[in-house]
Amino acid sequence: MAKLSVEDLDLGGKRIFLRVDLNVPLAGPPPEAAGPQPEAGERQVADDTRLQAALPTLQHCVKSGAAVILASHLGRPKGKPDPKYSLAPVAKRLEELLGQPVPLAADCVGDAVEAQTRSLGPGQVLLLENLRFHPEEEANDPVFAGALARLADCYANDAFAAAHRAHASIEAITRYLSPAVAGFLMRRELEALGRILDRPERPLVAILGGAKVSDKLALVERLVQQVDAVLIGGGMAFTFLRALGHGVGRSLVEPDRIELARRVLGEASRRGTQVGLPVDAVVAESPDDVESRAVGVREMPEDLMGLDIGPLTLARFTAGLRGAKTIVWNGPMGVFERSRFARGTVELARAVAASGAFSVVGGGDTVAAVHQAGVAEKIGYLSTAGGAFLEFLEGRVLPGVAALTDRP
Repeated sequence: MAKLSVEDLDLGGKRIFLRVDLNVPLAGPPPEAAGPQPEAGERQVADDTRLQAALPTLQHCVKSGAAVILASHLGRPKGKPDPKYSLAPVAKRLEELLGQPVPLAADCVGDAVEAQTRSLGPGQVLLLENLRFHPEEEANDPVFAGALARLADCYANDAFAAAHRAHASIEAITRYLSPAVAGFLMRRELEALGRILDRPERPLVAILGGAKVSDKLALVERLVQQVDAVLIGGGMAFTFLRALGHGVGRSLVEPDRIELARRVLGEASRRGTQVGLPVDAVVAESPDDVESRAVGVREMPEDLMGLDIGPLTLARFTAGLRGAKTIVWNGPMGVFERSRFARGTVELARAVAASGAFSVVGGGDTVAAVHQAGVAEKIGYLSTAGGAFLEFLEGRVLPGVAALTDRP
């Protein structure tokens, strides 16, 4: 992970292609056509967290005298221009945050865009239109990557959240622009996750939640080989409970993963890795039910489903964090977006914050829960990534990281 950083570049008078993650939620009616247009002002950025995260690298490039070509995707426009996914509202919000004009190009490649980038002066910024308006972006097409590369002299990637995608603006472009360096956000993500994988202070405890075990089974398999304990909650816990022979009512279970879950539990036992599973759950007929109660996992009613960890499990999980020196957490303990099923996730977030351990929390829902608990400032590192966060912890090579230039 010893990659060159944007601080290693002499940016004065250079054009830098800065790949960022501006994939933010939008609110309001979409404009009638894609591209920059005055009426797009009605559509606004609903959450600018990712824009804020991109600012330090962007401001560094501007202050260093670079002309900055910003590039990002937004949503899933299926390889063609779609007004719902125009970056026009993002450009407007970036102008407010940066305190200077951020014009939006009508496209991300082509003669007109190349002319715009050549006319940029030091410290000026141009935002390219949605990269995914071209199918070649997700296909990692080398010709499309070459067209992007012609816009700049050097390349920086600050979009760790997209680093697990071998897309043209992430991987193929680095074959044409060198050096390819990490932005500040990318560097912080790699340092925080590297601290967990390469040199964790022990005991190291992992907390995993979320709905489906299939999304995280590979991660669980790897973690039981690396951590001292893993605490499993959320919907995914019920597949493990079923693997142990428990009845789980109408709770979410993936039948085709039960045998794999049983194998993982056996491997953890052989290695001496502690695995914490719920001993009770808050159950109801559905997430919309106004009535709920906590029951032991041995007494799960057949007609109800588990929607949060129960108070005994919360107490056990909290106790399991005492003495931990490093904690990594991904996935809520229940349907925390419903207040009656939020206690397990919110209280566990407070326990992580109070543990004194170096903690890394990743994934949109989990980060949102930490903010909801009011303890975000007490977490060691909040990762902006979801899929990339999980794949990195699984030990996979991320194309967007591997493509960056190694530090000599």
